[in-house]
Amino acid sequence: MDGVHIRRAKSDDADAASTIMVDARHASAPAIPPSVHSDDETRVWFRQVVLAQCDVWVADEAGHIRGVMVLSAGWIEQLYLAPGWTGRGIGARLVRHAQDLAVGPLELWTFASNLGAARFYERHGFVQVDRTDGDNEEGEPDIRYRWTPPLEGRDS
Repeated sequence: MDGVHIRRAKSDDADAASTIMVDARHASAPAIPPSVHSDDETRVWFRQVVLAQCDVWVADEAGHIRGVMVLSAGWIEQLYLAPGWTGRGIGARLVRHAQDLAVGPLELWTFASNLGAARFYERHGFVQVDRTDGDNEEGEPDIRYRWTPPLEGRDS
């Protein structure tokens, strides 16, 4: 999407990025179960923990954050787009960015009920490698996906 660029998040992006996470989660119900944390707890966690400990990227459109992706040690920990901004290629650009940065496989979890996310990740080369009956805070079934970089062009 023209006008949107992927950049590393800054500390002053915390409010906008955490609001996208909260709003996207609410907008995605019932595909994504309700959080066990309040919106305010999520915002504090994002500012104090996520930005301090993870590699956070945002999709920025003219100074407005439209998407947020959290990476850590071979994992896409979080990927959310602002409500109304799905279907524009922003999520695909974020995932491709993570794949470009990856030095090995990338993994992620998504709720089994989130069929749209499952289709999205599968379109981007992720394959199911595990399922649980709810080994997460929400107690909901989930799926672990893995993307493995192609061997072509890589040193062995």
